[in-house]
Amino acid sequence: MGSTPAELPYGTWPSSIDAATAASHDGSPDHLGHVGEELWWTAPRPAEGGRRTLVRRRADGTEESALPAPWNVRNSVMGYGGFPWTGRTGAHGPLVVFTHFGDQRLYVVEPDAPDSAPRPLTPLSPVGEGLRWCEPVFAPSGEEVWCVLEEFTGEEPTDLRRVLAAVPLDGSAAEDRTAVRELTDDAHRFVTGPKLSPDGTQAVWLAWDHPRMPWDGTELRHASITPEGVLTDARTLIGGPGEAVAQAEFTPEGALLAATERGNWWNLHRVDPASGEAVNLCPREEETGGPLWKAGMRWFAPLEGGLVAMLHGRGGNALGILDPAAGTLVDAAGPWTEWSATLAVHGGRVTGVAAGPASGAEIVELDTVTGRARVVAAPHHDAVDPAYYPVAEERVFTGPGGRDIHVHLYPPHHPEATGPAGTPAPYVMWAHGGPTGYAPCVLDLEIAYFTSRGIGVAEVNYGGSAHYGKEYRERLREQWGIVDVEDCAAVARALADEGLADPERLAVRGGSAGGWTTGASLVCTDVYACGTILYPILDLTGWATSGTHDFESQYLEGLIGPLAEVPTRYEERSPANHPEQVAAPFVLLQGLDDPICPPVQCERFLDALASAPGGGVPHAYLTFEGEGHGFRRLDTLVRSLEAELSLYAQTFGFEAAGVPHLELRTAEQR
Repeated sequence: MGSTPAELPYGTWPSSIDAATAASHDGSPDHLGHVGEELWWTAPRPAEGGRRTLVRRRADGTEESALPAPWNVRNSVMGYGGFPWTGRTGAHGPLVVFTHFGDQRLYVVEPDAPDSAPRPLTPLSPVGEGLRWCEPVFAPSGEEVWCVLEEFTGEEPTDLRRVLAAVPLDGSAAEDRTAVRELTDDAHRFVTGPKLSPDGTQAVWLAWDHPRMPWDGTELRHASITPEGVLTDARTLIGGPGEAVAQAEFTPEGALLAATERGNWWNLHRVDPASGEAVNLCPREEETGGPLWKAGMRWFAPLEGGLVAMLHGRGGNALGILDPAAGTLVDAAGPWTEWSATLAVHGGRVTGVAAGPASGAEIVELDTVTGRARVVAAPHHDAVDPAYYPVAEERVFTGPGGRDIHVHLYPPHHPEATGPAGTPAPYVMWAHGGPTGYAPCVLDLEIAYFTSRGIGVAEVNYGGSAHYGKEYRERLREQWGIVDVEDCAAVARALADEGLADPERLAVRGGSAGGWTTGASLVCTDVYACGTILYPILDLTGWATSGTHDFESQYLEGLIGPLAEVPTRYEERSPANHPEQVAAPFVLLQGLDDPICPPVQCERFLDALASAPGGGVPHAYLTFEGEGHGFRRLDTLVRSLEAELSLYAQTFGFEAAGVPHLELRTAEQR
């Protein structure tokens, strides 16, 4: 029999999950692909300056990093980056083309060759932020890689063009921009990388234009490829305003498949390249597709013989194998409840990145012949006793007007401690970014960092979140700062009414769009005792007028309304314009190299706060050099978590042992 848990004040429970442990497990594998018999992917390295390395798993199962520090296999196409590498078997084994984040150039490397140093394939540019590349694929000739070229034409974040381009593998374009051959014109503001037919005679890609975001509507473009490697007869097959094609590619037999949203759900369709006729292969009221935040996301992968591996579900992604001819869909067995939109196939095997409520992201292979699924790389290892992990609860709360609010609830959990009898726990509402995103129900040691100390977490997939259908996502249209704020507050109040949460010890936190929701919540409600705001949007007008990168520069047209028509709406909803209404202390956490939500957003808010009576509420502002949008470095992640816990300790009234004290001051005291 186990001992009776000790009654300890919430927030003070002794936890083996310290900030360094949580931070060292931040990030997950991504960008899977095969080079011959080898599996390759990118992996995070928080302790190495936050870079992403390229990992190879040899045919014998051994793993190694193919590129040492400081090589960083990322790019900044569309701000968030696109698929950063491709590979094939060459004369000396693998031949890999990749993008390096430091200079955004394409490089080629043969790691098993005598001279294995990466060689640049593309030039630098002195204009604006230069040249960027993503989604490389080998051309039919084998002598080029075809990819997305994002080219800056001026100094402003929106001074750029995007085309499909051909880069020679011989390195002749490394110092010569004219050696890069453009495959398309720049008639469309945004394009994704080309997907080629098996016989090399056809190419498809996605395109869209401002003010649409890719989940508002995209076009599936199709072109023929001449023997000389020229794209001809380019035309739109399906899509347009109101129809969002999320992914398209050819099967090994040459059929064209696309995940497109014709109605309330993304479903998988077969598309006739000649007529554009689209047939739904698996009509279901669930998603096979999602918001295209990064070029190269892959929700389905065709297999030989007509089968298709596809992610599907509501509020999460399961991996299934679809047989279109038989009309059957069989899911992979195992403990994984969430699969990332990065699938790779080789023969009859499907490989993906999967996680579950008790396991972090790991690389899983499904053998479609035997039906067996197994972890083949990046296996989850319990960094601490799993008894400290939170136990997730899937809840649906009721918001204003009776609308549903989907929530992952993580009550405080500890194997040897409990809160004082009859006392509700402090809770933090977590607002995810996007806001067209969602929070998956998987093990997150950052959540466990708080729950194992006696602080509950509610991840709120507020109205506007993805993976619950288009109608749910569209709740946020012109309602950002209202629906998201109301939904988070409704969950907080409901938890308090149920006696689970202490109404005097509620907090809200979020990053990026979640930072906006947090800031707006502190201005518009009196629900919260404090808030943690990470790399936020706080001044809508400033953000909409050259205050962010090109991809999201007109995002607010849908989230708030056209600036030219409703300028007062932008002013009224911006937290920076209402500092006097902030009554709860907060901490602001900001990367100084963030091009998406730049530091000026925080600075305007703090300047406004300084004009409030007494300099406003106590707060702290922590900035981090070398960090962009979303933190990647180990020391930054540790400092951020500890600062957040210190804020809660001071506000909720407990001692955070071993955590540096966060100094909170009013603007007048600074």
